[in-house]
Amino acid sequence: MDRRPYIGVSTYLVDASWSSWRNRRVALVPERYTAYVQDSGGVAVLLPPDAPERAPEVLARLDALVIAGGPDLDPAYYGEPAHPLAEIDSPERDRWEVALLRAALAAGMPLLGICRGMQVLNVVCGGTLVQHLPDVLDVDVHNGSPGRYGTHAVRPVPGTLLGGLLPESELEVPTYHHQAVDRLGEGLRVSAHAPDGTVEAIEGPGFTLGVQWHPEQGDDLRVMRALVRAATAAVLEAVPLG
Repeated sequence: MDRRPYIGVSTYLVDASWSSWRNRRVALVPERYTAYVQDSGGVAVLLPPDAPERAPEVLARLDALVIAGGPDLDPAYYGEPAHPLAEIDSPERDRWEVALLRAALAAGMPLLGICRGMQVLNVVCGGTLVQHLPDVLDVDVHNGSPGRYGTHAVRPVPGTLLGGLLPESELEVPTYHHQAVDRLGEGLRVSAHAPDGTVEAIEGPGFTLGVQWHPEQGDDLRVMRALVRAATAAVLEAVPLG
């Protein structure tokens, strides 16, 4: 393969101000996501919300997919009313990322869900979420502080895809989330826990992986490098011989 694989990264729409411009609608994602892809050998391609029916067409031009972190998924997608502390303000992003994940799963495309992205993956596969972890945990170490990531330990499950990528019995990771997997989606398995039992990673067939923490906020590139390798391998398999 004579090119780096193209890794799509979902973005979201917000009102932002810069220079002499005020309250302009922009599509953005934190720069650490694109650097995470680039430092791991991929080309980052930003995917602003689009019409859901266009997801298969968009993914046909890419080699792998990353669903980034962000506000909470509307719990209507898993048949529940919203918790009073749910942060639901991105309906166009919800529709777009659900469509992207459905199309990627149908195509067998390598994909990685990060934080919210893992949660959307679980819901797309028929699972549900704990909408506010402090309701079910005695001590919450997952949510950091406003504008600042926290850290806590995760324990990869041996014999899983993630356990092969991160063979340590326990490692510290950057974290910022108040929701988590509740009922596991169909075809998925848990591949990491926090010491308090919170599900910290899930995976499915091929390279289908979700991590609840924020690897892009640290220096450990192993998960993203594995996604890039999987994307490269998929492209090579699709190239006709001769």
